[in-house]
Amino acid sequence: MNLRTIQDWTFRMRGGIWTGLVLLILFLGKGGEGWILPGLLLVFLGQGIRFWAAGIIEGYRSEKVNAKTLVTWGPYGIVRNPLYLGNGLIGLGWSLLAGSVAVAFFLVSFLFLYCLLIIPYEEGFLEENFGRDYLEYKASTPRLFPFRGIRRKRLQGPFVVSRLWKSERHSLYVTVLGTILFLLKALGVF
Repeated sequence: MNLRTIQDWTFRMRGGIWTGLVLLILFLGKGGEGWILPGLLLVFLGQGIRFWAAGIIEGYRSEKVNAKTLVTWGPYGIVRNPLYLGNGLIGLGWSLLAGSVAVAFFLVSFLFLYCLLIIPYEEGFLEENFGRDYLEYKASTPRLFPFRGIRRKRLQGPFVVSRLWKSERHSLYVTVLGTILFLLKALGVF
C-alpha cells in the first residue's frame, strides 16, 4: 500500500477517525473540574474558527479533495488549514475536560500524524490545480499555526452565512453533544 492510497483513505475517513478519537478520549478520560474553563474556552475558540472558515470555503464536506477557487482570505489568510486548527482546539479542549494530560498529549500526537497525511494530500491537489498562485499562497501563509504577522487586507473577503450553516451544522451538533458529554465527565456524572 503506497502513501497516496493511505492519504486518500484517511481523507475519506476523516470524520470517522475524528469520531473514534473523540470516543477514545471520552473513554480514557478521568474527569475532574480543574480544567473546565480552559477546556470550554478552547472548544468555543475552535468552533468559532470553524464557523469563520465554513462561511468562506465551499464544498469541503466531500469524500474527494476539491476546490473551485483558491481561498486566501479570512482565516485562510492567517493559516492554510483553519478547519483543522479549529478541530485541534476543540479536541484539546475536550481533552482538558476529560481531565487527563496524557490524553491531551495523545490528541496532539494524533493530530500531527493526521495532518501529516491529509494536509499534504490536499496540498498536492491545490498545487496541481492552482499552480503558481497556490505556491505563492503556501510560501506566505503558515500551514496550521499563525506565527507570522496578520495582514488586515488578507482578512477581507466574502463570507456567506447560508454556506456556513449548510456545511457546518453537522460539526456544530457533534461539538455541542461532545462538549456536553465531556462536561458531564468533568463534573463526575459518569
